[in-house]
Amino acid sequence: MSDIHVVAISGSLRDASYTRRALERVLTAADRAGASTELLDLREFELPLFDADVDRADAGDAEVLARRVREADAIVLGTPMYHGSYSSPLKSALDYCGFDEFEDKTVGLLAVSGGAFPVTALDHMRSVCRALNAWVIPHEAAIPNGSAAFEDAEFVDPKLEERVATLGRRAVQYATIEPDPGSFEGDQNVGAEGK
Repeated sequence: MSDIHVVAISGSLRDASYTRRALERVLTAADRAGASTELLDLREFELPLFDADVDRADAGDAEVLARRVREADAIVLGTPMYHGSYSSPLKSALDYCGFDEFEDKTVGLLAVSGGAFPVTALDHMRSVCRALNAWVIPHEAAIPNGSAAFEDAEFVDPKLEERVATLGRRAVQYATIEPDPGSFEGDQNVGAEGK
């Protein structure tokens, strides 16, 4: 497994982000499973709102972000839930990526909410990944009541922490899966091609 590289993208810009904390736990588990890991913290990238008339090379750090995602064997997307969906920073990051970055890649999903289970955010990310012909790990991590889930940057509930860690192990385990058959949505999403 030493050749497996797992990248996690944090869709939260908050300094004390529960999403980032959870993704760090995902990556720790992936590291322990033998992979190299990298956290892509979107606070560190200059990503303007996506404009299809602007080349990715001319859009701040979009090309750098896309290259680092492209180099991954498995990708874990993490987001806080905003208004029932995933965050706008993550949306912008995904808009700068396409089939070259996601097609036939293994993708894990993690979402955090301030209240109830962030199921719709997970569903929306799954739809985007399916449109890009990625293979989404069936196991996903949902963290409700984010402020109560952590104490001093550590998980309060060991079962929830284990669920998050399992996502990291599965990202390594399934990084080289044969993702056939492709999804029917993939050929319909011609806008993502050739950005």
